[in-house]
Amino acid sequence: REWMSLKQIARKAMLVNISDAIVMNAIPKYALLSVAIPKEFSKEDLEELAKGFKNIAKKFGIKIIGGDTISNIKLDISVTIISKTKKAIFRKGLNKDDFICYTGELGSCKKDLEALFRKEEISKNSKFIKPKLKADFFYEIAPYITTAMDISDGLFFELERLSKANKLGFKFFEKIDKEIGCSGEEYEILFSFSKDNKKIIETIAKKHNVNLNIFAKAINGNYKCDCKNHHFN
Repeated sequence: REWMSLKQIARKAMLVNISDAIVMNAIPKYALLSVAIPKEFSKEDLEELAKGFKNIAKKFGIKIIGGDTISNIKLDISVTIISKTKKAIFRKGLNKDDFICYTGELGSCKKDLEALFRKEEISKNSKFIKPKLKADFFYEIAPYITTAMDISDGLFFELERLSKANKLGFKFFEKIDKEIGCSGEEYEILFSFSKDNKKIIETIAKKHNVNLNIFAKAINGNYKCDCKNHHFN
């Protein structure tokens, strides 16, 4: 609450769940919201929360169809997104020699989180506060990719999951610094594709003004992340 307004908290709660739907090539249609609310919240506080939920629902064409509200000693939000897809994309499906790529720039969220812990201010446009999803870009590249996931726990964590799901490792084209690879809450897209589709994916990325980082290819072996496990420490 010291870092984000209630509206920003509600917006992010929606966006991080919508992100999961997008990277499975699914169109989010409906949302169920369960909100546990402290007794001291005012009517204005509740209105601010509602504005955040409604703002993102409207932006993505989502109908909020139900959920639950209860009293609690702290604010808890649980969002369920119901989506539709004709062809889902999973973490499994990686082929040997596929290129591995992520969108955008990584590292800023880790830096911003560290700044917040030092009680410093960060930009209101920080991706830590406002995840920037790339739905239109992803839906257009979907027919040309083999796997996808969003970068919520950090690039290196997601690569370990990708490696385990497909029993393959990675050959990096250049070293990636831990400040980049261990930065969570980025919500950029990690995906793979055959080198035959490289040109068309680059064309689509240019159309949507999305920066691509093709940083590795799939090889025999396995990959293990050496970032600190921030979920439990």
